[in-house]
Amino acid sequence: MPTTRDYYEILSVERTASGDEIKRAYRRLAMKHHPDRNPGDAAAEAKFKEGAEAYEVLSDAERRATYDRFGHAGLRGTPGHDFRSMNVEDIFSMFNDIFSGGGLGASRTGRRGSRGVPRGYDLETEVELTLEEVLSGASRDVEFKRLDVCRTCEGSGAKPGTRPATCSMCKGNGQVAHAGLGGMFRMVTACPQCRGTGTVITDKCGDCRGNGRVSVKRNLSVKIPPGVQDGQAVRVQGEGEPPPRELSASGEGVRGDLHVVIRVREHQRFERDGDHLLLALPVAFTQAVLGARVEVPTLAGSTMFDLPAATQHGALFRVSGEGVPNLRTGRRGDLVLVIQLVVPRKLTDKQRQLLKEYAKTEDYDLTSMDRPSLWNKIKDAVTGS
Repeated sequence: MPTTRDYYEILSVERTASGDEIKRAYRRLAMKHHPDRNPGDAAAEAKFKEGAEAYEVLSDAERRATYDRFGHAGLRGTPGHDFRSMNVEDIFSMFNDIFSGGGLGASRTGRRGSRGVPRGYDLETEVELTLEEVLSGASRDVEFKRLDVCRTCEGSGAKPGTRPATCSMCKGNGQVAHAGLGGMFRMVTACPQCRGTGTVITDKCGDCRGNGRVSVKRNLSVKIPPGVQDGQAVRVQGEGEPPPRELSASGEGVRGDLHVVIRVREHQRFERDGDHLLLALPVAFTQAVLGARVEVPTLAGSTMFDLPAATQHGALFRVSGEGVPNLRTGRRGDLVLVIQLVVPRKLTDKQRQLLKEYAKTEDYDLTSMDRPSLWNKIKDAVTGS
């Protein structure tokens, strides 16, 4: 029976979330409620399957649109999966592409990475950067938890001095066969008693409670290169978890990776567009009319800019090389200045009299001026069109 909870609520994302945000949210949920991390916890496995159902719908553009419009009722009768009755390894086989090539997707029944080498689970954490740090690059100390091989039992899960026993259900094969419809065919699945390992632990290790893995804290300094975008991730190879006990009790094989997702804090002055920066630059009436040499703030400090005479409100100017660096080439984008004319709130009697005299000389037909919208001008300036 499919869940009736809101899919966005299950994944803890907004209804406007992008496909990448939905993917990352499901990945985090799957890590948290993974049955290997919560052995014997039926509630965790139920949440794991509930998350898979939510991701299956929200990751499909057509089904998501139907759900957004009609809710769960709109999905009735459409093709789908009953995740509550599915095995966890079957769910992994469906969504293995989002778990970094065998990370969390490594099946509990013996799925291995390329070349048959056991591979551990990937992990994910987040760090926040300022726009100034995007310019120069930064280092962050991250603290996270991961499962490591239990030193007491050396990963076997059995109490020191004892050994796992052969599974009585599958007789050590790790698989069991079920009769199909009318006995015409057989289905072979992982043994539910030993979870595909062929052995069961009768006398469990006191430190890891038979899991062969214990949770440890890990502190790490991560170097973040200049030019990263919000939502991008820095992969730290080998800082994930060792292969699960079912694949390698001793932990031999390839560790998973740590993915450090970057969040870039909004800046009070600058708006980022790719490698370019946008800045609203206030100028006085006299500066705009007569032209002036003005100081322009940049991420690294400030620079001088020659404002031409007769500059209009909303005019755009480009300061080359004052944006942020491109992550691949290192070449910096530009700073696009959006001129904002500042009208004085208070005038002296002399200033007011001078402006009145000036007003008598004005001869404009303002209604005939056809000017593009400010947003279109900004788009054209940034894209170079």
